[in-house]
Amino acid sequence: MPLPILLVEDDAVLADGLVRTLAAQDMQVELVRDGLLADQRLQGGPLPSVIVLDIGLPGIDGFEVVRRLRARGSAIPVLLLTARDAVEDRVRGLETGADDYLVKPFATAELVARIRALARRHAPPADQLALGRLVLDTATRRARIGERMLDLSVREWGVLEYLLKHGGRVVSKQQIVDAIAPWGEDLTLNAVEVYVSRLRLKLDGAGVAIRTIRGFGYLLEAQAPA
Repeated sequence: MPLPILLVEDDAVLADGLVRTLAAQDMQVELVRDGLLADQRLQGGPLPSVIVLDIGLPGIDGFEVVRRLRARGSAIPVLLLTARDAVEDRVRGLETGADDYLVKPFATAELVARIRALARRHAPPADQLALGRLVLDTATRRARIGERMLDLSVREWGVLEYLLKHGGRVVSKQQIVDAIAPWGEDLTLNAVEVYVSRLRLKLDGAGVAIRTIRGFGYLLEAQAPA
């Protein structure tokens, strides 16, 4: 699966070159050219695995983008790109909450290596599923929103785990039934509706939403803060 990257760079020539380079390295690159637009993008929708962020941006600069991101509690790794090579700027970027720093001009091979290193370092454990503030530990069968533990029935867990494993994709009620009741157990499509309704109440504050896609099924996605 391609690694989702958010690239925030206002230099058109550099940005277009980086998009092609990273795409060739099996990365799914979304390009934003403005600091304010980047801040808005990071408040909703599927979130990237790594943010590659220029400091000198229109709207708000990269330092402010990182500051706002961390103020919202997001731990998405950030790699800063800048032409500023002063020690003070590097220190400021790291103290603001960035994870790494690369000074222009740079070798694209080094950029790719740093992105992959950040993605590996910040990847959730293999036995955890996460979206927004929701975390499911599939080893202990426990779910939490931030530090708050969720009280889920076995069926509710099954539905939520299936939706989270397929986050960002529409799944049908029948697919959910087949996944969590594979041995001919009695589980109706109407029962799936009931479990989804209960989960919506329990997921308040999780930063995720279960959307009904009429005629197709359900879609679990990250939700923009109110």
